[in-house]
Amino acid sequence: MTDIAALQSILNYTFNDTIYINRALTHASAHHDSIGIDYERLEFLGDRVVNLIVADLLFNNFKDEKEGALAKRHTALVRTETLADIAKELKLGDFIVFSDSERMAGGAQNDNILADIMESITASIYLDGGYDHAMTFVKQALGNRLHDMVEPPRDPKTTLQEWSQAHNLGLPVYEVIRQSGPDHAPEFTVQVSLGGHPPQSASSTSKKRAEKDAARMMVNYFSC
Repeated sequence: MTDIAALQSILNYTFNDTIYINRALTHASAHHDSIGIDYERLEFLGDRVVNLIVADLLFNNFKDEKEGALAKRHTALVRTETLADIAKELKLGDFIVFSDSERMAGGAQNDNILADIMESITASIYLDGGYDHAMTFVKQALGNRLHDMVEPPRDPKTTLQEWSQAHNLGLPVYEVIRQSGPDHAPEFTVQVSLGGHPPQSASSTSKKRAEKDAARMMVNYFSC
């Protein structure tokens, strides 16, 4: 049984009705035949709410930046990796309702699930208390991330591609060289190759994150 009182303390929000937060914490593995009981519909809404709130925060906090710079900041703040990191900081995995097999398989540490839970919880606060409360939660959850980026971040894959083209090395080639773990909680190892130089590889529960980490390693290799 999820300790809603403890979770409300972590979220700094008290629900008027716990129906939404209970659904927001319920993984599909815990209900195989009940439509609308798990978090997936709330995650759909929460994705849009989080994107709007982050755009709102950026628009009002970086008044002199152009759309392109704001878009880069936005992408960095709403990506799966960022939301999953926040969920881990808040220990939200401890509150998710899984089937026994899903929890034993590591569902509470899966980045994709944790990011979804951040979005479903945001939706539950939005539906229960309105936009302003959802805004307060997301702003607090982001913490210093909003202002820690002195400049808009550059995606390492973009950096590597621009560098390789400038040096006539062609385009980087990304390849999944290993996939382990169950289908619902996989780990990917991605290798990037470029112009005959030693390939670099990285592993993550997210294929995109593994590609970015491999690209970052290749950029660091050329910087040495």
